[in-house]
Amino acid sequence: MAESADRKGIWKSVIVSVLAIELLGAASGWLSNSGYGNSWFDALQKPSFMPPGWIFGVVWPVLYALLGISLGIVLAEPPSSRRQVGLTFFFIQLVLNFSWSPIFFAGHDIQLAKIVIFVMAAAAAVAAGQFLRLRGAAGLLMAPYLAWLIFAATLNATIEQLNPGAGTSLLG
Repeated sequence: MAESADRKGIWKSVIVSVLAIELLGAASGWLSNSGYGNSWFDALQKPSFMPPGWIFGVVWPVLYALLGISLGIVLAEPPSSRRQVGLTFFFIQLVLNFSWSPIFFAGHDIQLAKIVIFVMAAAAAVAAGQFLRLRGAAGLLMAPYLAWLIFAATLNATIEQLNPGAGTSLLG
């Protein structure tokens, strides 16, 4: 009976986490007019390895769902210092994730967005490592996200290189 209650608790955490991350991620993208169709972004030079726009519309919901499942699993774990560290870094990277589109697409700050995505990837890696030690599946579920962040950071850096002086920069 206790195992059934534990599973019910995990599923509740997972469902709430997935829905929250999906909604916040979609809101971040929508409110910042992210992706193709943004006239500023459309005018930028893109690298040859830039995927078509529809790929982002497929990849991000899947990644957000995996993050939500991972988070839900860890939230269902008993409190511990490892859980606290993992959750802290998870939420740091998540805030950075939700701020990246407004910085890049709405703020046109390619340089700051690049710094944000590098810090986001580092924080996500720490979170994934802590999650892996808590519940292996929770950490492994973050692996596709980490791979995509490395790819996205490469895109960001290459777009910056191809478009010197494009956009604004709070960094001077």
